[in-house]
Amino acid sequence: MTFLRIIFAFGLLALAGLTAFAGGEEVVVIYNSQLPASKTVAEHYAAARSVPAKQIFGFGLTTNESMTRADFTDFLQKPLAEKLEATGLWKFSEVAVRDAKGRVEATEFRVVESKIRYAVLCYGVPLKIETSSMAAEFMDRLIEKITDKDTREKLRRNEASVDSELAWLPLIKTKIPLTGPLVNPFYLCTNRAALNCANGLLLVARLDGPTPEIAAQLVDKAIEAENHGLWGRAYFDARGLAPTNTYFLGDEWMFAGARIARQLGFETEVDTNENTLPASFPMSHIGIYAGWYAGEVNGPFTLPKVEFMPGAFAYHLHSYSADTVRSATRNWCGPLLAKGATCTMGCVYEPFLQFTPNIAFTLQALGNGYTFGEAAWASQVALSWQTTVIGDPLYQPFKKSPPEMHSFLTRTKNPLLEWSFNRLICLDLARGLRPSQLLDFLANQVPISGQSAVLTEKLATLYEAAGKPSSAIESWQNALKLNPSPQQKIRLRLTLGEKLAAQDRLAEAAENYRALIAEAPDYPGRSSVDEKLKALEQKISAAKK
Repeated sequence: MTFLRIIFAFGLLALAGLTAFAGGEEVVVIYNSQLPASKTVAEHYAAARSVPAKQIFGFGLTTNESMTRADFTDFLQKPLAEKLEATGLWKFSEVAVRDAKGRVEATEFRVVESKIRYAVLCYGVPLKIETSSMAAEFMDRLIEKITDKDTREKLRRNEASVDSELAWLPLIKTKIPLTGPLVNPFYLCTNRAALNCANGLLLVARLDGPTPEIAAQLVDKAIEAENHGLWGRAYFDARGLAPTNTYFLGDEWMFAGARIARQLGFETEVDTNENTLPASFPMSHIGIYAGWYAGEVNGPFTLPKVEFMPGAFAYHLHSYSADTVRSATRNWCGPLLAKGATCTMGCVYEPFLQFTPNIAFTLQALGNGYTFGEAAWASQVALSWQTTVIGDPLYQPFKKSPPEMHSFLTRTKNPLLEWSFNRLICLDLARGLRPSQLLDFLANQVPISGQSAVLTEKLATLYEAAGKPSSAIESWQNALKLNPSPQQKIRLRLTLGEKLAAQDRLAEAAENYRALIAEAPDYPGRSSVDEKLKALEQKISAAKK
């Protein structure tokens, strides 16, 4: 079965809003007692999610982002398991291990009862475990499906992210070797209830980032989005690789993710240029971002202001995207969080492409009501490897169905109602309705359409798709009058310049570009706008002769 078949074999996204069974009582919060800010973040999270006080644990750890394997084992892994057992949150017992025919071939001690499913690591808890020499008996754990000898050799490593190493904590009393990735039996799991400690998986995530304030805000933004919706636009930055390319899997995930975003009702843009998006690309109202493959944050994410929406999920696939998360300028995870993303994932050491998160499944799972913690771990083929999960694991961006959220926003007269109408239009388009069928609804039946830059821009795209370019231009012009965001305004100006020129409305196109320069003098694409303006002025001058 191909990857895309695997993704869509589970059926269309439900978008029905699942009954939430995730709550603070299912969480243990872990902080570094050597760092006061770590405890502050822990207490903030516990208060926000109503985590019982007895489920907040402090451990004396290094304040560095990396720790030795011995320190991880002695000061975090074993003490945490002991506390969970001592407080009655976990019960260990002997379990029979049976072969394919049901015969008992061994017994092992593991968690058989658990009152918790999630662990939240707070700012100051180390991020990664350094490599160390291991005894020969630990050199045998490899992914069975990996047959290439060179790849097998490259996987003979024991460094890992703290998050991923703690994810198999319920199996701590079994003989788990520490070299290479451990197969995650819950990869692409469609049963949320199966993702629990009694089945061997602890859902680990961290509240982290360049500052403790940024880390603490992650739960606040998650709750805001749960209450008022995750809105905005979706952006996918693929590389345009050929299907025969060794790394095409990364593009495949991006393309599948874009299709899922459209099914979720997001206005979705996909870039297939080999390079990452340039700083001149106008990214407004970012609800979802996924891209690859650059070592350092660049493009639109280096601008002083990035328009992340509350609850935004942002992810950049790179081998060292989370080499550090405490920098606002290095790698990807830290900068994305510093600019306003609510949740992300990244790699602390080289993972190899196939062992990075399946971003398409992450989005599908979130759309089907999974929590961020559930979606993050169900999208990973391996545990005890390199991925860190950053954000509130209880976060459910689609906790409410579109009708439920729309009713709530209407009833409360929430300004975000414009995005709800936009999503309903996008959902209808995703279901196959023609733009011409939706024009009358948006233009005449949506009471706030004439007051919203978002909906007026949407109306313009419907007019254009329906073959009405003059009406589309008029709507784009109207959208400019309705207080668009800075990046939206740039997009509107760039679009208008092209459409007006295509209609031989050269003077209007030139005036539009002049307005763009006046409104956004620091626009990174200024040189391109200057060239277009110069070309238009030459045409206008020639036409007058």
